[in-house]
Amino acid sequence: MHDVLDLRDLVPDEAEELRVSGFPVGDLLDRARAAAAADDLEGLVEVEAELGSLRRSGDWPYEEPTEEAELRRLCEGAPVLPVDGSALPRRIRGAWLGRAIGNTIGKPVEGLTRHQVGLYLSAAAHSPLRGYLPLLDPLPAGVETLHPSAPIATAGRFTDVPRDDDIDWTILALHVVERHGRGFSTEQLAAAWLDRLPFLQTYTAERAAYRNLITGDRPPVTAVRRNPYREWIGALIRVDLYGYLNAGRPGAAAALALTDARLSHTGNGVYGAMWAAALVASALGADSPRQALDASLAVVPAGSRLSAGLRGVLELRDSGASHTAALDHVDRELGEYSWVHTLNNAALIAIALLWGEDFLSSAGIVLQGGRDTDSNGATVGSVLGALHGDSVVPASLIQAEPLRVRSAVRDFDRIGIDELAQRTLRLAQEG
Repeated sequence: MHDVLDLRDLVPDEAEELRVSGFPVGDLLDRARAAAAADDLEGLVEVEAELGSLRRSGDWPYEEPTEEAELRRLCEGAPVLPVDGSALPRRIRGAWLGRAIGNTIGKPVEGLTRHQVGLYLSAAAHSPLRGYLPLLDPLPAGVETLHPSAPIATAGRFTDVPRDDDIDWTILALHVVERHGRGFSTEQLAAAWLDRLPFLQTYTAERAAYRNLITGDRPPVTAVRRNPYREWIGALIRVDLYGYLNAGRPGAAAALALTDARLSHTGNGVYGAMWAAALVASALGADSPRQALDASLAVVPAGSRLSAGLRGVLELRDSGASHTAALDHVDRELGEYSWVHTLNNAALIAIALLWGEDFLSSAGIVLQGGRDTDSNGATVGSVLGALHGDSVVPASLIQAEPLRVRSAVRDFDRIGIDELAQRTLRLAQEG
């Protein structure tokens, strides 16, 4: 369950994170799992100490910088894209709308494997995707359960956009910038977390950082103390707002994302946040997903695993491979990572944008990849809305006018999409 308050989860998860990051864990992962199964807390503390003494293998082929100054220099070197100011209102509204709708499409099957999602889509007659997924009862053979949100995120079972952390974080970022401006600090962001968002409405890396804040740690220590989830997707899903505020300026968007991400993430977790913010910012000025993706890569360290994964997807597209072959590539090359890791999910986002022909086909492709389907659907929808404006979202997916969003962020529950877009546009124009 990835409980940040339970060593039976934290220590095996830390061993797994180190294993996929080039550290010689040897038998420590097996020992951690055995101690967890036996409720052997002393054994877990022993293994945790041994894990803390490991050093990365000398033959590790990647260069993944952690110095903030080096990452900010990457932001400064990013390209700037021309922006049509007259189109910006519809594109920002489209980004908010696409994020909310894309997230909801993916919620029922979040956490399912690629194979399980395929079984569900087939049983629901949604290959290709036709809209929100129906709630099937009974479930098809091979699918044991759906995400707990399925009863309120399937076709005909909601009107307001269902609450989700992918949307909460975008709303919270809007609040922070409205209150503190673009020069907000990580400490001010941390205070907003504690003030505005309940602990149990955060997950994995964010919940670990929240716990660390409560016990007295300050950034960037909050990102590393007992936080095996520091390279997972959590920071990537928080940063679209910074792209909305920096149309055509991926470097400026990535710099704000770095300020945000360092509260809870390191390494590829931070790079993923910088990339996602840059991707959205680029989409607000770009003519195509490929142009936005090319521009966003400027803020990703060239020697990192994230850069390698994204460039591998671009090479597949250039080679004429099918989207199915690209999804196979992710399973083969990035399958060892957690289903909520930054690396495999970022690759799935890129695949959906490069091979999709419209909103539903892109959403369908990212669903087919399995894993963090709601987060990936949200990012894909956000980018498509930023590229094409609000008309890219099929009218059949808009359940009410005005469309409202359920949120756990204090004072924002049932806020309208139009209000979110207008407040964002005002900040973007002031900047």
